[in-house]
Formats: sequence, structure tokens, C-alpha cells
Amino acid sequence: MPVPTSIRILLSSVAAGAGFGLSWMLGASGEPATLTAAIAALGAWLAWRSTETEPASPPVTEEQPQPSLAEVLEAIDDPMLLVSGQIVVIANQAARAVLGDHILGEDVRLAIRHPAATDRLTLRGAAGDTADANPIELVGIGDRERRWELVVHPIWGRGLLVRLSDRTGTYAAERMRVDFVANASHELRTPLATLIGFIETLEDGKAAEDPATRTRFLKIMSGEAKRMQRLVADLMSLSRIEAEKYSLPQTPQSLAPLIAEVRDALHSGIVADKERILVDIAPNVPPVAGDAAQLSQLLHNVIGNALKYGRPGSPVRVSVKPAPGNMVRLAVRDEGEGIPPQHIARLTERFYRVDPGRSRAIGGTGLGLAIVKHIVERHRGRLEIKSEVGTGTVVTIFLPAAQLPAALSSNRHASVTEDTSNAISAGTDPV
Repeated sequence: MPVPTSIRILLSSVAAGAGFGLSWMLGASGEPATLTAAIAALGAWLAWRSTETEPASPPVTEEQPQPSLAEVLEAIDDPMLLVSGQIVVIANQAARAVLGDHILGEDVRLAIRHPAATDRLTLRGAAGDTADANPIELVGIGDRERRWELVVHPIWGRGLLVRLSDRTGTYAAERMRVDFVANASHELRTPLATLIGFIETLEDGKAAEDPATRTRFLKIMSGEAKRMQRLVADLMSLSRIEAEKYSLPQTPQSLAPLIAEVRDALHSGIVADKERILVDIAPNVPPVAGDAAQLSQLLHNVIGNALKYGRPGSPVRVSVKPAPGNMVRLAVRDEGEGIPPQHIARLTERFYRVDPGRSRAIGGTGLGLAIVKHIVERHRGRLEIKSEVGTGTVVTIFLPAAQLPAALSSNRHASVTEDTSNAISAGTDPV
């Protein structure tokens, strides 16, 4: 049977996208109404689909390969496992580094080997989306000191996606915050308790009547109040430095006059002999890019510690010289008892003390080197501490040199030499 002319026209129109727009031609020629109506409806549906649906994705070609699931998981930094029927079928490099290469093809409960993880994986595998999806904390996987967060996600009802996120740093930061609050509270509570005790004693009347007792009590109370004052001042300094850590200091600062000022201040408060502090500043040392107040505090803390913990009467050597990489090297050496190696890494922690009793006895707050570390970090510098028991300790600080205009740079040597000769009686012993 030949195809009617109107149907041929309609089919051509549908193919061209005209759709139901030619339906008026059907029936006018008296051709089969059922067939022509069906084709018209098909044309209308195709026209609607072409305007209402999202454009089709471009065909996958050799130039546009689609990554596999294994490749996607491999690009993730966290350890990731794909589990099917409790068997590990995919493990990315991060997972293999933590759990071992043998985990592929192994039961996931044996691969992770942690009671809490075993319970969660068993429940998720059996219950799917209805099981508890909250993360759980794991300790001891791969390394006893590391802490992990495990999350299990069902995938299309066909398996489980297991993610391990390293939370060691987060936990350490939280631990430090809790310790900091506890230590700060303790450091403030101790002198407050002393003050309250002496105030109550003086209020009794009998002690207040004895001038010698009253004078001794007032001296102790003054010392405890100053101790709290130092602690509060250090806490405020630390807070300010942390608040400014993203603001890079740019002002050129010569270290020679700053060292001279700190030397004079420490001479009046700590040492009887100014010559204990021996300063050696190399010629042509460039100024550093820095904050004068913070650099002065850094010098005060480092040189002050060397005086406090050095042997009585022993020299403290301070040296300044250029260093590779457009840096300035500041080193402070004492001749004290030294620090055991197990304490070195923790010296810049807040309130950490090698000898708590001695530190408090000489007026330390436990924040000095923490402040130094944060000042160095704000100046984009580097801090090194080396110590030998029985010999002494060297604190070395590298600070970026300031970028000077050419005219000022040519006169730098003369200006620094003049500052050094006027402000500092330089020692001959380099650090």
C-alpha cells in the first residue's frame, strides 16, 4: 500500500522538527485519520521533548575520557575504600599508605582492625541507609598517636564507601586550647591565693601591728601582684601577635640600637655587671623588615632567658650577621646547664617549663619562648634552638632583611657602624 502524500509530508516535517504544526493538513485529504493522528501526536511529543529536556551530554570521545571511580578516589587525599560484600575492592593510595597494600581483596573488618569500625561496617552493610551515619573516632590506626574520623556511606545499595579523615591536628589544637585555659587559670590562681592569704592575715590586726611582719608581707604581696601583672601582659602580647600574624611588617629596623636598649633594661633589672652581655655585630649587616616593639620584646625574652638560666657571672654572647637568602642571623648563647634533648621540641609551647619550680622562682611566666616563636612567624623568619647538657644553649633566629632604596643601601654600612659604636660595647667572642 503506498504511503499517503500527507503522511509523507508529516513524517518529513517531524524529522525536520516541525512536529504537530502540520496536523491541519491531515484529514483534509480524507486519508486514514487514526494513523495520521498517531503520527501527529508523536510529532507533538518529540517537539515537547526537544524543548523541555536538558541538552544531551556530548558524546564521549577518545579526546574526552571519563575518569573511573578508582581514578576519582585516587585523587582524594583522605584514605578511601570501596567495599562490596565486606570485601575491599578499591583502595586509594592514601588508604594503602595507612592500612597496607594487602587490604585489596581483604575483608574490610580485617583491613581496619578496630572494634568500633567493625561494628559500624557490619551495621552499615546490613542496614544500608537506616544505619547510624554519624562519624566515629578511631585511635591507633597506622600510628598510635594518630586520631581518625571514620564515615561510612552506602552507594546505590550495592556497597559501601569508607572514608578516614585524619583529625590528629584538630585534636592537638583542641588539647592545646584546653591545656592553655587550665594553665592560665592555674598561673593566676596561685598568686591570687597568696594575696588573699596575706590580706586575711593582715586583717587579723596582730600581724599588722608588727612593722617588720607587715613589711615582709607587703613585699611578698607586691611580688605576687607583679607576677600576675607579667602574666597578663604576656597573655595580651601573645593575643596581639596572633591577631597580627597575617600582617607582614615592612619597616626597616636596625637590630643594633634595639639590642642596646634591651641590654640597658636588663642591666638595671637582672645583672649587676653590664659586661656579661657580649655583643658582636658584623659589618654591613642590613636592617630587618620588622615591627620595632615586637623585635624588642623578642630580644628581651631571648637575652633575658640566657641571663636567667646561665651560670652566675657567665657571659651571654649575642651575635648578628648576614645570612644566605637575604636573611639576618641573630644568635644568643648562654653558658648554663643546658636542656635535655627530650624537652627541646616543646620549649615554644605555652606554659611549658623544663623546671617549673626554678622558672617560677626567677619570675618566668612560661610564655617567653611561645611569644618569641609567634613573633618570628609573623616576621616570616625561622627559629632554631640547640642545647647541650652541661655546656649551654644557643637560640638562633633568622629574619628577612629589609628591601632598601638604592641610595640608602649604599650608606648602610656607615650608619650601622655608627649605631654600633655608640650604643654597644661589642664583645670579641662570636657566637
